Amino acid sequence: MRPEVRCQMRAKELMQLVTQRNSELAGDAQRAVGQRLLETYARLAEQNKHLLTDVMGGQMPHQLHHYPEGDAVDHDHGYQWFYHSHAPEDRPDSTEHGHFHLFAGKACWTHRHNSTGERAFQALTGRPAELANTRHLLAIGLSAKGVPSNLFTVNSWVTGDMMLSADATAMLLEQMKLNTGYETIDTVIECVVSLCRNQIEQLLAARDQVLFSWESANVLADRNLEVLSETTIDLDDLLQSPRRNESLG
Repeated sequence: MRPEVRCQMRAKELMQLVTQRNSELAGDAQRAVGQRLLETYARLAEQNKHLLTDVMGGQMPHQLHHYPEGDAVDHDHGYQWFYHSHAPEDRPDSTEHGHFHLFAGKACWTHRHNSTGERAFQALTGRPAELANTRHLLAIGLSAKGVPSNLFTVNSWVTGDMMLSADATAMLLEQMKLNTGYETIDTVIECVVSLCRNQIEQLLAARDQVLFSWESANVLADRNLEVLSETTIDLDDLLQSPRRNESLG
């Protein structure tokens, strides 16, 4: 066998080993995330608490009221969130109790704003005003039991801020760390975003496809367009996925 052929075969074998190792590391990381999420809900069960107990002060929620008032803000990392619920007639097809809206503050995205990709995204969405200090990333719906049940994206007029391209949004979500003072909710949000990375990427791609195909002079302000993309999630299935992949390997 010629030396160059042996080198090519060896390079291919090394690449396969690297790919396998990266997959194993990713599986280990996802298992750790899943365990962290399970332990968080186990502690809530031991304390006989709902996920939203602390942020709502033990009170029943009022529709459209933000919890906490003024948002939960992580001043160290630049992210923030709030929880609220809608009247049933606002979203008649929805079974969720309410949802979290996740945002990135200006410090997170300013350096990306003038990139080629973001300028193209701004042009396609009508070059919106840049006065808003936050960019909406994602919404996470909760069941009445406080378990994440769905993910969705909304148009900019819904939250009163703006958005970034799918790629930039996915990157910010992947890098997201939360320390808002609501540790349990922060943990659940971080874990769900990590476990649902593939679904989120597909959700954001679908969001952009809707925006770019919508015929409107100012698509981000068009009130005929509210929810841009949505998907249900099954945490039981997601928590089983790393184990299933391991057994298949």
